[in-house]
Amino acid sequence: MQSITPDRMKAIDTNCTHLGLKGIQLMENAGAAIARKVLSLDAHNNVLIVAGRGNNGGDAFVAARHLSYYDNISVSVVLAGKATGIRTNDALENFNLLKHCGIDDLAEITDSTQSDVFQWFKEADVIVDGLLGTGIRGPVREPEATLIDAINTGNSYVVAVDTPSGLDPATGKSENTVMADTTLTFHRMKTGLENQGEFTGDVEVVNIGVCGDAEDAVNRGDLEPLLKRHVDSHKGQSGRVLIIGGGRYSGAPALSAMAALRTGADIVTIATPENVSDTIASFSPNLIVRKLSSDILHTNDIEILKDLIHTHDVVVIGMGLGNEEAISQAVHQILPLCKKIVVDADALNKLQLPPPENCEMILTPHSGELARLTGKEVEKELPARAKMLQDFSRENKIITVLKGKTDIISDGRYIRKNDSGNAGMSVGGTGDVLAGIVGALFCRTDAFNAACCGAFVNGEAGDVAFAKKGYGLLATDVIEHITDIMKQ
Repeated sequence: MQSITPDRMKAIDTNCTHLGLKGIQLMENAGAAIARKVLSLDAHNNVLIVAGRGNNGGDAFVAARHLSYYDNISVSVVLAGKATGIRTNDALENFNLLKHCGIDDLAEITDSTQSDVFQWFKEADVIVDGLLGTGIRGPVREPEATLIDAINTGNSYVVAVDTPSGLDPATGKSENTVMADTTLTFHRMKTGLENQGEFTGDVEVVNIGVCGDAEDAVNRGDLEPLLKRHVDSHKGQSGRVLIIGGGRYSGAPALSAMAALRTGADIVTIATPENVSDTIASFSPNLIVRKLSSDILHTNDIEILKDLIHTHDVVVIGMGLGNEEAISQAVHQILPLCKKIVVDADALNKLQLPPPENCEMILTPHSGELARLTGKEVEKELPARAKMLQDFSRENKIITVLKGKTDIISDGRYIRKNDSGNAGMSVGGTGDVLAGIVGALFCRTDAFNAACCGAFVNGEAGDVAFAKKGYGLLATDVIEHITDIMKQ
């Protein structure tokens, strides 16, 4: 089973919410699993629940409620801090239920002087560590640090909830950390728990009922981390995108550029052949246009483009270029100059793969373009298409977005799908919009995440446009609604 980062798990949790599976349902499943683990132990007459003020503590509160059902089990609960400081509604609701469960020993710890409570740690057969979850960042503070010491100085069997408190679940780094006998981690193994048996003990991955599409399909949880900006952000900090397109057509690169701007790129420059440069510049005063040397992209333009590529974070290439051999030769010489590039449309013709070293590449083909790239007919059934795309991406060390009724995205290891979008988006130009969105996001995140979120934003904006315009929607209507999707 592939491990995931805590940030990825957070995105999956958020995606569950958007699919209709509430966080409190997952919390209930997690807490019930903790209780079952405690009941399976040989000695469990005295159980101490040590809980923090986040959702990790909420899981532990649920476990306390389940265990309180049994007459032969004495349950005590220690909360790190005041109940008024519990940070989530789900955790607070489950804490408030404890007063209806016959649990008499419930203490709120604010300092290390409450010596009567620390006697509970010595008497417990089992301690459930629900102090700090996968959201921990930085050194452990008080009173959690003292409670971790109390857990470690006893002889109890320790069950850690999701991750031992104090262990960074992303990196495995630790300072003041619980020494657990068993760690119950939810849904997937976390990257920071691997090879950390000194702290985790035996790690058990517990199914808590996460929807398959919350992990396999792109949704709001994947996008939300990209919507935040620092209040002191300055021009260029959110990305500079260079669009290389046009010559045969003028509208395509303009659509990509406007989409990149609406997605949040600070600066977007279009490098385009001279015959269409004035037309493209007239589309919007927001566009920066650099005129190239002739009526098509040519190797003579490499020196101009070299400087532009150096001053931009991401290159998006291909929209409206045309199919001449000279264009393919120019594209071939441009690729080694790029650190990050999105390749679309005409730039896919005769594309040489794998990409040059130190060049991260995202391709955005439709089925016909993928067939030409692979020399094979693209499978019609979704699982077979996904496997084909995964193999292609792995062999060529690229990320690929296969556009279709359901978009498929793969980096050669993972496969994601995007179900947003509609039949009205078959209108020309929506692929150019997608390339611009992906390019803007690629400035702010890794290639795979940019490709996944780009497909989602494009489809969601298209769905908003379709609700207003129906089958008469235009690519410009999709651009108009990108900002609706990019709001926090």
